[in-house]
Amino acid sequence: MPLTQGDIVPRLFCFGLGFSALAFARAVQARGWQVAGTCRSRDKAQALRAEGIDAHVFGDDPLQDFASALTGTTHLLASVPPGDNGDPVLAAHGEDIAGLKDLEWIGYLSTTGVYGDRDGGWVNETSMLLPTTARGKKRVTAELNWGDLATRMDVPLHIFRLAGIYGPGRNQLVSLRKGTARRVDKPGQVFSRIHVEDIAQILEAAALSGLPGGAFNVCDDEAAPPQDVVAFAAELLGIEAPPLIPFEEAEMSPMGRSFYAESKRVKNDRLKTDLGITLRYPTYREGLRALADAGDGKA
Repeated sequence: MPLTQGDIVPRLFCFGLGFSALAFARAVQARGWQVAGTCRSRDKAQALRAEGIDAHVFGDDPLQDFASALTGTTHLLASVPPGDNGDPVLAAHGEDIAGLKDLEWIGYLSTTGVYGDRDGGWVNETSMLLPTTARGKKRVTAELNWGDLATRMDVPLHIFRLAGIYGPGRNQLVSLRKGTARRVDKPGQVFSRIHVEDIAQILEAAALSGLPGGAFNVCDDEAAPPQDVVAFAAELLGIEAPPLIPFEEAEMSPMGRSFYAESKRVKNDRLKTDLGITLRYPTYREGLRALADAGDGKA
């Protein structure tokens, strides 16, 4: 619901205005919220300012003027991934954030990688965190550190454990047209996914919910073998799907191969019960079909 005259205007600040955070920022901006955040380049900052977003450059160096950038922030989202030296936002500005007087909510974008490999089994938000990759272990540490800060501030922290993200310009339709899509066959391998528009509505609902802190698995209703998703995208485009390549024979970067080190099915019940979410794209089929109808992947 848009703001009406006399309402107090919330202010969202996003550390890392990437694919997911920017979708959320634009959604609340349409509600009448003030929106600010960071990106890594001056060119992107300039483009975001043209949209009415108060953008600042943050990367290897701290924000030049934290106070003016975050004054009045009521909602803060952190989407910058942790590095070898921990969470870069907390390292540069943890104590500054602790001093924010108007902050009502913190969101942190994590990953389902914190659950590790479950050999295709199910996990939910109460499952033990058993990361098997270096990335997953860094995320667990970052979740704990953000939790410590939120507890110290007495501000609710919502942790969003995101599955594989897709959306406009970033999907298997586009990969097929670029010639980069492959169908790697590893028996029993399944991944969960989530459309960026559903990420935005989930973050928005959480920020408005008034719920105490906790974690949410952010994924659709169907974990699926990745080769099936590529085949369906090819069908939508009316082209032949790439041939199946046995996993043992597939040439991949260490990063790409690491994604195949984990297989699990992720439950998303809490999104529906606690936040009242109805997914716009409950499986990859609805999501890819909508993207194809919008023109993604056209020759």
